[in-house]
Amino acid sequence: MEPNDASYFNHDRCRPFLHQGGPKGVLLLHGFTGSVAHIRPLGDALADRGYTVMGINLPGHATTEADMAATGWKQWLDAAHSAFHKLRGRCPTATVAGLSMGGLLSLILAEEKLPDACVALSAPMAVQNKLLYFSRVIAPFKPRISWTPPEERREQLNSAFDYGYTGFPSRKAADLRRLMGMAKRDLPKITCPLLVAQGTADRTVWPGSADRILCGAGSARKSKLMLEGAPHVCTLSAQLPAIVDAMDELMKAL
Repeated sequence: MEPNDASYFNHDRCRPFLHQGGPKGVLLLHGFTGSVAHIRPLGDALADRGYTVMGINLPGHATTEADMAATGWKQWLDAAHSAFHKLRGRCPTATVAGLSMGGLLSLILAEEKLPDACVALSAPMAVQNKLLYFSRVIAPFKPRISWTPPEERREQLNSAFDYGYTGFPSRKAADLRRLMGMAKRDLPKITCPLLVAQGTADRTVWPGSADRILCGAGSARKSKLMLEGAPHVCTLSAQLPAIVDAMDELMKAL
């Protein structure tokens, strides 16, 4: 699949958002090669329940794959830190929630004792695409890795919000693996309330990821939400209401 050009993301759904609501806020973080559009339906639903909700585009995302090639895990983590502190400036109670790589960033922030609660959606402790583990070796010969063709994704997702890159620079897989390692290593440091969700039809992350996170986390209050039939981008699936209900229950108790 050919890369998108920058004009592909020239849509309101792909722009960062801030829904001003009550004193309880939540920062939403999208995944590797994704965009804020992937988490916008979740943000809108949470805003309808009275929460202040912020969603951002991580550096190098929602522009071009060439821009992504010029960024990495440090910039993505720095952006998550910056956005969280902006949200904390507005809300005395702040939760961080992320999809896929955004879930890894959320776990890392929780390991640093920053949020009052953490939600990890489709967060990988390992991935099923083995090419990602050999990215440095294959990069000189295969500089770009493609994702699933969109016609296959449309059967599972709300395609009106499915804005992301069709692939990625192969060497960026090392940055994703770095964040997986960081999140996995310090799971016992998480002590805030934790919700972990994973779809039963997720073909991207290792199926045992949710259990690995829950077993490793030090939180006294932690729960797992299995999303029947949901693919990796579960926020655009028919299981979105279940995610909203579970997050609402978590944050109401804070």
